[in-house]
Amino acid sequence: MKLIVGLGNPEPEYTNTRHNAGFLVIDKLVQNLETNTSFDKKANAEVFKTTINKKRAILAKPLTYMNNSGTAVRALMDFYKIKLENLIVIHDDKDIPLGETRLQTNRGPAGHNGIKSIIEHLGTQNFTRIRVGVAPDKQESIKDTAGFVLGKFTAAEMQSLKKVIENIAKEIETLI
Repeated sequence: MKLIVGLGNPEPEYTNTRHNAGFLVIDKLVQNLETNTSFDKKANAEVFKTTINKKRAILAKPLTYMNNSGTAVRALMDFYKIKLENLIVIHDDKDIPLGETRLQTNRGPAGHNGIKSIIEHLGTQNFTRIRVGVAPDKQESIKDTAGFVLGKFTAAEMQSLKKVIENIAKEIETLI
């Protein structure tokens, strides 16, 4: 069984922000799949049980806030007995241009506090990540990282992101 976790922040004020790119991917996957949805109180996460390519999968959105994502991921992995090689974490990345993604395993957090929390709680960085690019045009530099990632996508950025999310959904099917 695979555990696919999209990172983000739970409050409505964070809807459609760059930091919630992982949540947006999970939302798209859930739209396309038949799921059994529940709230896991112990993990503090929305959980969507489903089947992808005839294999069982758990999709999750930790409601712990980004910086504490590791507590939810660890609890879900323990409860469902998920092996590290079956964990996929989807998150925003301010160092990758908008419209691009990176599939990587065994990488450090590169300043991403949600990934840092997961690494701390798992005791390893050896898990698969799908990094969703949210970086601005190369002409611009990010002076206020928190303000940037907590900022909402523009309409044009959302159009670009929709294509990326569809591609990630297809990519996940090949990873299952």
